[in-house]
Amino acid sequence: MRWIDGLEAAAAEKLPEAVHRYFRQGSAGGVSVGEAVAAWSSYRFRPRVLTDVSSISTATTVLGTPVAGPVLVAPTTLQRQADPDGEAAMSAGVAAAGSVLGVSSNAGTTYAEIAAAGAPWWLQIYVTRNRDYTRQMLDAAVAAGARAVVLTADTPVVGRKEDDGPTVWEVVQPGHLRANVDESAYSDDDLAKADDLTPDVIGWLHEQTDLPVVVKGILRGDDARRCVDAGAAGLIVSNHGGRQLDGAVATAYALPEVVQAVPGTEVFVDGGIRRGEHVLAALALGARAVFVGRPALWALTVGSSPGVTRLLTDLYDELAHALALAGVPTPAAVTPDLVAAASSCRVPGADH
Repeated sequence: MRWIDGLEAAAAEKLPEAVHRYFRQGSAGGVSVGEAVAAWSSYRFRPRVLTDVSSISTATTVLGTPVAGPVLVAPTTLQRQADPDGEAAMSAGVAAAGSVLGVSSNAGTTYAEIAAAGAPWWLQIYVTRNRDYTRQMLDAAVAAGARAVVLTADTPVVGRKEDDGPTVWEVVQPGHLRANVDESAYSDDDLAKADDLTPDVIGWLHEQTDLPVVVKGILRGDDARRCVDAGAAGLIVSNHGGRQLDGAVATAYALPEVVQAVPGTEVFVDGGIRRGEHVLAALALGARAVFVGRPALWALTVGSSPGVTRLLTDLYDELAHALALAGVPTPAAVTPDLVAAASSCRVPGADH
């Protein structure tokens, strides 16, 4: 069995049940979270033959930052529940693998500690009703060296979770959440997620930080175009890991429409990426790179920083193998004609 395939089970043995459930669960009936991996596996490849693949490289760049492979770590919260050093341990593991880290605005570790651990990082931001709180969060991230701001756009309200038993909030220790701004001067209403956002917020975030703004939570081509027209430097095709609107389209199927709507813009994708072949499919569908979220949490739980490094390098190795078999030596050489939807590959009469 592949190491990655056993990660969640191994992590479940170490995590409190409520934390494990929080990390893995989707919203409502769990339809979207349940479909994510299978959607990537539904694509089929059209490999090239008799091409020189004697030298394979997975290296690329994301918003100008060189990475050893097109697999980045998504922003996730409560990482100190997975490892005592939380985001700092995640950063060290990502740095050793030569990748980029997304850091949650809810991080339980200071941005300075995360930066000191070595990974280039992007701040994920929830814009709050009180913009002053958001501004302080942005200022702290800029001071610590964030290279981009990732606006989460699909969370005007938090998706409904159907918990059975104690919730994660009953077991989270003090100090493991929102370590970067003093909340004492703010009310719960101040800290609630803003539900009045428009594309204008993209320009506001850029003005506050002078950093490129990447919008996360895009599933439609028209929304993608609106965001880029408003100044977005990149987009992440995401349904929030199936944790927001249940029944939202799988990111594997939403990606092509988004890419087509914004030629020349770097588009990323998350949700259900578990194999090098999934990464190859995403590249062929137009993604610059992919993000992994839950697998990184499992790897952090099981193996701390070295576990995160192994997760990423294993996926790089699987991608390199897939690139060789597909007849393309680098991510830049991957083209849309390398992939086809499974529905177009059926043999007539095979279902009878």
